[in-house]
Amino acid sequence: MFHARALADWVSATGFDDIPDDVVTATKYRVLDVIGLSLAGLGTDFGRSVLAAAQAMSPPGPARVWGDGARLAVTTAAFANGSRSQAMEFDDTHNESIVHMSGPSVAAALALAEVVPANGRDVIAAVTIGNEISCRVGCITPGQFHKRGFHPTGLFAPFGTTYLAGRMLGLDAPQLANAAGIVGSFAAGLLECWVDGTQSKYLHPGWAAQSGIAAAYLGRAGTTGPGAVIEGRFGLIESHVQDKDARRDYARVADGLGSRWETRKASFKPYPAAHVIHPYIDAILSLRERHGLAPDAVQEIVVPVASYILPIVCEPVAEKRRPNTDSHGRVSMQYSLAEALFHGRLGKDAYSRESLKNPRILNLADRVRVEADPSFPGPERFKGAVKIVMKDSAVYEAVEEHNRGSAENPMKPEDIVAKFDENAADILDKDRRQRLVYAALNLATATGLEPLLALAVEQ
Repeated sequence: MFHARALADWVSATGFDDIPDDVVTATKYRVLDVIGLSLAGLGTDFGRSVLAAAQAMSPPGPARVWGDGARLAVTTAAFANGSRSQAMEFDDTHNESIVHMSGPSVAAALALAEVVPANGRDVIAAVTIGNEISCRVGCITPGQFHKRGFHPTGLFAPFGTTYLAGRMLGLDAPQLANAAGIVGSFAAGLLECWVDGTQSKYLHPGWAAQSGIAAAYLGRAGTTGPGAVIEGRFGLIESHVQDKDARRDYARVADGLGSRWETRKASFKPYPAAHVIHPYIDAILSLRERHGLAPDAVQEIVVPVASYILPIVCEPVAEKRRPNTDSHGRVSMQYSLAEALFHGRLGKDAYSRESLKNPRILNLADRVRVEADPSFPGPERFKGAVKIVMKDSAVYEAVEEHNRGSAENPMKPEDIVAKFDENAADILDKDRRQRLVYAALNLATATGLEPLLALAVEQ
């Protein structure tokens, strides 16, 4: 059986009660996290440009753009909300596949909840299933896409959003499989924007949400798509990974569906930067706090990394040390560590124009020396280590075995809520934020989505 159909059969047979309690709880926090990220994204230049474009593309419709309150077509609202969720590189990640899965899934599911009958359990099940599929397709050949200049979210999340949308729209298994075949031709995600610091990568979660909904409607209407879209000769993997020696484990798509949940291995983000940088940020901040390090007294910062992340966040060195824009800085190991050490934090306000031009921060970035370390793990685990050599010859070292926010080193629930509160503070007043937190964390008992969605719009 083709993998697209195996996934379709599982989606058709899986209900809310089949999802483990801990996965349900995590999904509720992911819904809250994505809404907060999208609200924060509204306040960025990127977010404003996306909203303007979405309003120009779409006539008035049924689905809300969070924060602004504009009502647009379902696909366009999902596009706008999903795109803005990545505006600060602050959205959750499945460690092994490096797929940002929740932004597309939550944006798609909540847009559809405006036009189809859906309660909270329906949305939780849809988002959970969509996330699981995005991660599993991304696990076929992890690490092979970034190094070829492709963004996994743009390639794999469209599959997850297609299945969740098809589930909410009532597609049967053959229609779901056709929809997956269709969306494979929509999947895209070039990363050339990493070279010059432009913003196109941030559109990929929104495009994935929009593509999944469109594919589901097409599948329901009878449009057909290739059954072997994932594993076929011209399918997603073989067309993008043409190296015959690259590992391909197609069994990862469907083995253990319903008993082994890949989403348990997905990490929340405590920092608005590329996820592989996070354990290094924690390491350098812990050294700063424990030893009272003065940034101007630092001689060198030595950073050992797994070789697979070198082309993602460490090279070319000159480019990473002098990012052009905030989006450029968020994928720079050298700059991110320098700003974190200088300010003693890396929060929502990081990567400002002032910081990007601050000569003291840039001087620190020049002192970061990255070394490939073959002992470091692959993408299944984000490990970080930092050695700081001071001008007085003192040496301080720290190791973080697992990134904070991962299953092995989880963020506390109150930390995720605090992150939402900070992200939403510029758009929603305190009372509205508190009520939205309550609505999201009690989503499983909600008879409809209107109360939550109404709270996601400024008064």
